[in-house]
Amino acid sequence: MKKTYNVEKTFSGMRVDRWIKNVIKKIPQSLIEKNLRKGIIKLNGKKVKSSYKIKENDQIVFYNLELKDLKAKKKYKFIPSKDVIKSNEKLIIDNNDNFIVLNKRSGVSVQGGTKSKKNLVDIFSKSKIFNNTKPFSVHRLDKDTSGVFMIAKNRETAQLLTSLFRLRKVHKTYLAICHGEVEKNSGIWENELTRFDNNKPIIEKARTIYKVLDKNSICSLVEMKPITGRKHQLRKQLYAIGNPVYGDKKYKLKNSDKGLNKNLMLHSYKIKFMINEVKYNYTALLPDYFKKLLSIKRLKLSNT
Repeated sequence: MKKTYNVEKTFSGMRVDRWIKNVIKKIPQSLIEKNLRKGIIKLNGKKVKSSYKIKENDQIVFYNLELKDLKAKKKYKFIPSKDVIKSNEKLIIDNNDNFIVLNKRSGVSVQGGTKSKKNLVDIFSKSKIFNNTKPFSVHRLDKDTSGVFMIAKNRETAQLLTSLFRLRKVHKTYLAICHGEVEKNSGIWENELTRFDNNKPIIEKARTIYKVLDKNSICSLVEMKPITGRKHQLRKQLYAIGNPVYGDKKYKLKNSDKGLNKNLMLHSYKIKFMINEVKYNYTALLPDYFKKLLSIKRLKLSNT
């Protein structure tokens, strides 16, 4: 069976493998590369590499693409109670015609998956705010990370915001409380981070502008502005310099388990962007547990 797609303007400049993942949500990277290599997926009638950057009006054709193996894992459907819906509606910072911005709690996934039950997309799909439409997730935020998160109310806004994130025109600021005294007070972290797709290592370049806002011999409060958006980027970069985030159960030093906080001390603090020359700027207040640890560790957050 042959299926043909034409690339829309909003996806111009995106890698072809990422575009494919946008169309077929559950397809693994290894299968994308295999099908591109064999010519089962072609762009403008030609074989291309997974890193190829697509353009508006490019034609992508799938030839007899087998997707049987992708149905193995069942996706959970979370049905929220009225109390859960109300409690999340109270977290909304802005609610306009095209999107909402909220201060996401730690421990809640952005959208459902094979391992996630409680998630924002399923919660807001039952909210009166989305009565005549459905919620569209436009960016990522780890389950255990709190802070600013956006949900689009229609497909057009979702495509626009997704495009802004992809083109790095959305500027995000994070705060973290990490173990130990960060040596340099400011600078840029540049790393090659490794992630795995079906046990295959994939190396990606990561860049983050950082500034130490306060520190002592025990811990540091760090402001971070990621330039790239790799999976677990900030957590991996802090771990790489020997200063893992408090409460991080994955990227931790051997001696950092003592007194481990149950919450991840990483917060998406601010987000800013522009649409049609209108500036949008949002700040998410710190969770109580974050403020409590700041006080215990005698760290101060000045106006940033």
